[in-house]
Amino acid sequence: MTGFLRILLVVGTACGLVASAGHSLAKPLDIVFVNPGKTGEVYWDMVAQTMQAAGRKLDAHVEVLTSERNYRTMQELGFGVLARRDKPDFLILSNEESAAVPIMEAAEAAGVRTLLLSNTLIGEDAVRLGPPRQKLKTWLGDITTDLQTAGARMADALIRTARDEKWQSPDGKIHLLGIGGDEITPASIARNAGLKLAVDAAPDVVVDRLLFANWTQSEAENVTANYLSWASRKQIRPAGIWAGNDPMALGAMRAVIAAGLVPGRDIQLVGLNWSEEALREIRAGRLLLTDGGHFLLGGWSIVLLRDYADGCDFAAVSPRVEVKTSAITRQNLGSVGDLIKTRAFDRIDFARFRAKAGRCGHYDFSLDALISSLPVPEGVAD
Repeated sequence: MTGFLRILLVVGTACGLVASAGHSLAKPLDIVFVNPGKTGEVYWDMVAQTMQAAGRKLDAHVEVLTSERNYRTMQELGFGVLARRDKPDFLILSNEESAAVPIMEAAEAAGVRTLLLSNTLIGEDAVRLGPPRQKLKTWLGDITTDLQTAGARMADALIRTARDEKWQSPDGKIHLLGIGGDEITPASIARNAGLKLAVDAAPDVVVDRLLFANWTQSEAENVTANYLSWASRKQIRPAGIWAGNDPMALGAMRAVIAAGLVPGRDIQLVGLNWSEEALREIRAGRLLLTDGGHFLLGGWSIVLLRDYADGCDFAAVSPRVEVKTSAITRQNLGSVGDLIKTRAFDRIDFARFRAKAGRCGHYDFSLDALISSLPVPEGVAD
């Protein structure tokens, strides 16, 4: 496949007793996901929706508890699940702002198996607890995305366009604004590191500011307005704005327009999430690209846990599964735009992504495999 979401996971060749697509499932599963995001937050809503869609295909009930971006609430929800008389088979967490560790330790005491999604352990927590299944036996592993590469790809696209358009400032440099989500979550750190990697390799590029907007459109609009005002005073020509997610890119776009600039013509912006709003701006030529596809981690996590429950342990080679993201541009927008717009994730035949008999541990989560799992809509001719 030469498309933009190329995800090929080979997470082991050792095989236990596995139910492949078409085989009977061992037993219904009860899975709880403690969602760290807010209700209406596009990325986390889509993670939860793909999880539940996969659960409906794979005989797994997926309960979603939303913490509304309050990490005390996230911990309270996790502890509440573990205090239940009827405990779930699996608990899926995201280590946003390092808040998952106490829940994981409580899960160990309660004997509930956990999977980390999107954000895993970092820093002192990673040193103290080590890798999955060592100190915490019930921590099965994590499923994450290569967001450093995504961050670098986003920056490279800005740099290429600025060079092509000759958008240098009077000092001969290409000037960028970086807007990160936060300074502490692994997902943000990785994206920001990708930005730095790309800029460090480009001696003609400078990031004037790396500001943080708490993943929100309104804060990104404010920091962008302040940056553009500063750049005007310093006689700097802003060439691009790198935003760590789509809402922040859209907020930055509002500030750009308010400053009298035309996004896509005077300055380029990039985001990450594959959100419907971002796709609309790409179609209109106001947003250069949105990287992502990682909301599908939700569905893929259920595939991994279903196989694990049925005897195929994805940790046969490594408990850490990393998924590649890719960029949507005007050139490839048609490939996935409709699926994202409708969020009709029940159209995906998640059972087709399970490990096959004799191929335990091999997963193809590529875009080709995804598209081939979708039924042809009624009334569409071959």
